[in-house]
Amino acid sequence: MMTGTELSKEERARLALRIEAALRACSGVRGVYRSGSLVSNLLRAGASAWGNERGAEPIVSVAAGADGVAVEAAIGVDGRARSVATLRHARDAVDAVLRAEGLRRGSITLTVAYVQSAVEPAPGERRRP
Repeated sequence: MMTGTELSKEERARLALRIEAALRACSGVRGVYRSGSLVSNLLRAGASAWGNERGAEPIVSVAAGADGVAVEAAIGVDGRARSVATLRHARDAVDAVLRAEGLRRGSITLTVAYVQSAVEPAPGERRRP
């Protein structure tokens, strides 16, 4: 990975996957979702259905600029955990990935998109009998 803020498309995609994995490993995070508006997500889904490469973009948005790397993600949180604590833990996890790659943080935007109740399984989660 480059130490500056210029990242190739492949480097951004690899970084996005590492950040997604770090977010999923955070205590209190039940899911990671594509950030953006409903309309932009519907457009991505349509592009994917038509075989457009743009529909296969990583869930986490990573952009490099003059101020550093900007990260944007939406997370689902466990209803039993404090959302503020979960967001802090998630932010720290993103920071750790950026530091490990030798990258400067420009901004981190984390949105709580879903609060999962204790009895409700997360989308795609298996319930234990």
